[in-house]
Amino acid sequence: MIHHQIRLAMRPDAPRDQVDEALEMLRRMGREIEAVTYWSVGRDVGGDFDYGALFAVEDIEGYRAYMHAPLHRRVDEIGLPLVRRMVSHDLTDDEDPATGDLIRQIHAERFAGDPSLIALIQGLGSYEGSSAPEPDAP
Repeated sequence: MIHHQIRLAMRPDAPRDQVDEALEMLRRMGREIEAVTYWSVGRDVGGDFDYGALFAVEDIEGYRAYMHAPLHRRVDEIGLPLVRRMVSHDLTDDEDPATGDLIRQIHAERFAGDPSLIALIQGLGSYEGSSAPEPDAP
């Protein structure tokens, strides 16, 4: 099982209706992306973030399907311009030491094939974690 979690601090000027739309789109990802086994989207408690989301998939192929889902890309378009700070990470119970490298490879492939996604990421004040593009990405 792989758990992908994001934590989001929204821009102070982010319009409430757009934030609500972005959160609903995250919920749609949980409901509509077949690879997602379970998910949660809601307020982030106890930190410097406003919201968080967690998506669980069975294996690396499910992770790839989740990351490359067209709906996921649409959520990036809608949500990332509203975010000032983002952290993402993955937790897995897969004991194969190659799993971490495969996760990083999936992200590298995703960014390499989508320069406009890189531009959205570069618009964030801060982005750290497993899904952040490598510093030498185009």
